Amino acid sequence: MYTPPKKILERYADVLVNFALNGGKGLKKGEVVHLVCYEAAKPLYMELKRAILRAGGHLISDYRPDSGDRFPFDRTFFEMAKPHQLKFFPKKYARGLVEEMDHTIFIVSEVDMHELEGIPPKKVMERGLAWKPYMDWRREKENNGKYTWTVGLYGTPAMAKEARLSEKEYWHQIIKACFLDKHNPIKEWRRVYAKMEHIRRKLNSLPIETLHVTGPDADLFVHLGKKRQWMCGSGRNIPSFEHFTSPDWRGTNGWIRFNHPLYRYGVLIEGVELWFKNGRVIKAKAKKNERVLKEMIRMPNADKIGEYSLTDKRLSRISRFMAETLYDENVGGPNGNTHLALGKSYQDCYTGDPGELSPEDWERLGFNDSSVHTDIISTAPRTVTAHLSDGTKRLIYKNGMFRV
Repeated sequence: MYTPPKKILERYADVLVNFALNGGKGLKKGEVVHLVCYEAAKPLYMELKRAILRAGGHLISDYRPDSGDRFPFDRTFFEMAKPHQLKFFPKKYARGLVEEMDHTIFIVSEVDMHELEGIPPKKVMERGLAWKPYMDWRREKENNGKYTWTVGLYGTPAMAKEARLSEKEYWHQIIKACFLDKHNPIKEWRRVYAKMEHIRRKLNSLPIETLHVTGPDADLFVHLGKKRQWMCGSGRNIPSFEHFTSPDWRGTNGWIRFNHPLYRYGVLIEGVELWFKNGRVIKAKAKKNERVLKEMIRMPNADKIGEYSLTDKRLSRISRFMAETLYDENVGGPNGNTHLALGKSYQDCYTGDPGELSPEDWERLGFNDSSVHTDIISTAPRTVTAHLSDGTKRLIYKNGMFRV
């Protein structure tokens, strides 16, 4: 198994701890970090621990064994768990963890991309639904400005194989994407974020009511809704080159096909196509694992859009398929990329203070709430035209680039 040079891992940890947390400002002395890391990513875990301690932070370690290969821990749970075990939620533990932590760093490092193939998808969905209160508590704390999180990737042989790259080639994409080949990666991230913020402000200055997404495999209308804004560059994902918003789910109509495979729930889903009418998915198809896709859509509110996103190819340094949503939703390439998420909305796309709104307020504004948030990606050519409130139209995205 390939291990990147120590200097690369030190820079990676520095970006995740001293930049990504606190919305680009980094960890502050005395703050508590919940660090979730698997065995495969042990070299990065070591550098993250050092970076947290150097910054004066406190560590809650959540170090987990790899699941798959000889020790299929996750698969064994779903094979053996009875209904009451699937629904078990350690409420006191989860509540205490949310109250204690100020930040979370989660490192993705899959060692078996197909571990749950053949498991009844309803079991996997039920487990996610059981843990929804934990995600709700985190979001509430985040809305009140008291919590941030970030996600990073540690390349493994299984992930490289899935992407049809060597381990070194796979890691080269990670190093490039996160500016770890630069002497001062954080300086580079701040430079890119400034460019992204310029685009974001221009998008938010337009009185957009609806987006019309067209291309060889899309004819979709997405209604933004009231009190919406575009977001980018919050440090929530490293890397992140996307501009996204959470539309009013009720105004989604049309169809869209996705040319990127979807790795979700321990399986590979390919050839996803979705048809929307008045905000709901009325038809869904997939060439592989369609049953899993449809079972996901049956979950409460997972048949509604929670996010729409575009990536400008001039910003992204990712040039290859990575078999991981964190990277594939940010890939550049000749056409940039677009993705939408089914399920939960991002409440920071509200223009006001999200901490002031009640669940009824969110529902009235058309922000979706679900235990599911599944990003589905396409790198096919896209033209995005904004229908403005004064009745005019404006092209805002074409050939993989924003036109604002």
